[in-house]
Amino acid sequence: MNTVTRKPRPVVIRLLSFVKPYTGHVLLALLCVLGSSAFVLTMPSLLRWGIDAGLTGGNRKLLWLIAAGVVGTAIGRGAFAYGQQYLAEWIAQRVAYDIRNNIYNHLQKLSFAYHDKAQTGQIMSRATQDVEGVRLWVSMGVIRLVYIVILLAGTLIIMVVTNWQLAFISWAFLPATAFLSIRFTTQLRPIWLKIQDQQGRLGMVLQENLSGQRVVKAFGQEDYEGKKFAGEARTLFDSAYQANRLQAVNTPLITAIWMVAMVTVTWVGALQIHNGTLKAGELAQFAVLLQLLQLPVRSLGFVVMFFARAHSSGQRIYDILDAESAVQEKAGARELTDVKGHVRFENVSFRYDAVSPVLAGIDIDAQPGQMIALLGPPGSGKTTIVNLMPRFYDVSDGRITIDGTDIRDVTLASLRRSIGIVQQDVFLFSATMRENIAYGAFEASQEEIERVAKAARIHDFIMGLPDGYDTWVGERGMTLSGGQRQRISMARTLLINPQILVFDDSTSSVDTETEYLIQQALAELMKGRTTFVIAQRLRTVKAADQILVLQQGRIVEQGRHAELIEQGGLYREIYDLELRDQEEAFEQVRTAPAREAASSRAGGGAS
Repeated sequence: MNTVTRKPRPVVIRLLSFVKPYTGHVLLALLCVLGSSAFVLTMPSLLRWGIDAGLTGGNRKLLWLIAAGVVGTAIGRGAFAYGQQYLAEWIAQRVAYDIRNNIYNHLQKLSFAYHDKAQTGQIMSRATQDVEGVRLWVSMGVIRLVYIVILLAGTLIIMVVTNWQLAFISWAFLPATAFLSIRFTTQLRPIWLKIQDQQGRLGMVLQENLSGQRVVKAFGQEDYEGKKFAGEARTLFDSAYQANRLQAVNTPLITAIWMVAMVTVTWVGALQIHNGTLKAGELAQFAVLLQLLQLPVRSLGFVVMFFARAHSSGQRIYDILDAESAVQEKAGARELTDVKGHVRFENVSFRYDAVSPVLAGIDIDAQPGQMIALLGPPGSGKTTIVNLMPRFYDVSDGRITIDGTDIRDVTLASLRRSIGIVQQDVFLFSATMRENIAYGAFEASQEEIERVAKAARIHDFIMGLPDGYDTWVGERGMTLSGGQRQRISMARTLLINPQILVFDDSTSSVDTETEYLIQQALAELMKGRTTFVIAQRLRTVKAADQILVLQQGRIVEQGRHAELIEQGGLYREIYDLELRDQEEAFEQVRTAPAREAASSRAGGGAS
C-alpha cells in the first residue's frame, strides 16, 4: 500500500497559526490600514488642487477649503495610523506571549532524554531573541506588508492617471531598487541565522560561567573564562558588523537611485510645463507620489528581511516545539489511585541508544512497606533504576508495575504524585524557605510545613534564621550547606505524602550525626511506605528489607545485610572498603548520650 507523505508547511505559514486566535483584532488592524492608506493617497491630490485652483487660479475661498481638507486628512491619517500601529503591536506582543508559553509548557513535557542533551543557553536564546524576531515580523512584516501593498498599488494607479509619461519614467527605476532590496535581504538572512545561533552560544557560555563560579574561582580560571567569553562575543560582533556593513552599503545606494529618479522626473515635468502639457500642481503631486512610492519599494527590502529573520527564528523555535518526548502518555491513560506500594520490575532493560545499554534483565519485587537499598559502584545503574519508576525515562524492554498496573497505562501526573523523590542533586528555588518546602503542595498549612520540617530535622535551623520560614533562599540554595539542602528536599517530599519514596543518595552530603538524626525521624515516616534508597550509609543498608547489589547494569547479588556478608561477594567488598568504618562512628553517636550521663555521674561522685 502506498503511503502519502505530507509535505511540511513552510515555517512562516506555521507561525501564522499563532495569529489566528486574534482574527478580530487583525481585521480591525486591516481596517485601520485601509483608512490610513486612503488618507495618505488623498494628500497629493489636495496639494495639486491647492496649487492649481487656489494659488495659480487665485480662488482664495477654495484655497481655505483645501487647507481645511489637508488638516482633516492629516488628523484622519494620524488616527488610523495610531490604530494600525497600536493593534499591530498588540497582536505581535500577544503572539510573542503565546509562543513563549508554548515553548515553556512544551519544555515541561519533554523527558529527561531531551534535557540531557539540550543546551540551556540555546533554549533561552530561542525563548527570547528568536521570539522577538517573530514579534517584529508580525508587527512590521505581516501588518505592514498589507499597508505597503495598498500604498504601492494606489500610488502606481494615481501616477498613471496623473501623467503616464512621468509614471513610466518613474517605474524605470523600480527594478533596480527592488533588486537591491531583495539581494540585500537574501544576503542578510544567513547572517541573521548565524547571529541568532551565536547569541545562544554566548548565553550558554555566560550561564555556565555564572552557575560554575565556585569551580572557576577554585581553579583560578577567571582569565580562561574571560577569553572564552570574549571569543564568543567577538564572533557575534563580527557577524553583527557584517550585517550592518551590508546595510551601510545598500541603503545609500537605494537613496541615490531615488534621487536620480526625482531629478529625472522633475526635469521632464518642467519641460512639459514649459510646453503646456502639464500643470505646476500636477508636477507637485507627482513629486509627492514619487516620495510615497519610495517608501513601499524600499520597505519591501525590510519586510523581506523581517520574513527572513522570522523564518530563521521560526526554524529554531520549532526545533523545540516539534521535539517529541521519549516518554509519551498513552491515550486513555487512567489515574493511579489508592496506591498500596507494590512495585515490580519485570525483566527490565534500558538503553539511551542502540549502542549504550545501561540496565539489563532487572527483576525487583518490592512489597508494600519494604525498604529496598541499591548499592554498586558508580555507573552501575542505581540512579537509572529509580528514574524509571516515575517515567523520567521509559524502559527499553520489560515493564514496571505498581500494584499490578503497568506504569505506562496511567497518567504521568498521577504516577508522579504517588512517588516522592529526594534527588541526588538537590535543587532549591529562589524563594522563601516556606515556598521551597511547600513546592509540591502549595495549599499546605503552616502547621503541616512545620511538621515535615521537624521530621526532616530542619525546623530548628529555620527558626534560628532572622526571618524564619520567610527567609529567602538564594539561587539554587547555594547559601545553605549540602545537608541543609538535603533536609529541605526531604521535607518537601514528605509533605506530598507519597506511598512510594525514593531517596537518591539523599544522605550523602550530611555528617554522621546529622544523618543519625534524620534516620530517626524517617524511620517512623517510612512505615507503610515502599522506599527505594540509593544507599551510601551502613545504617540504611542494615535497615533494608532487600539489598540489591548492581554491577554493569545487572543485579549481581540480592538479600539482607547478614546474608550478603556471608556470601563474600561484591557486597562484602563494598562493606569492607566503604561501610565498615561507619559502624564505629554510628556506635559513638548512638552511645554518646549514655557516655555523657555516665561521665556526669562520675564527676558528681568525685565532688
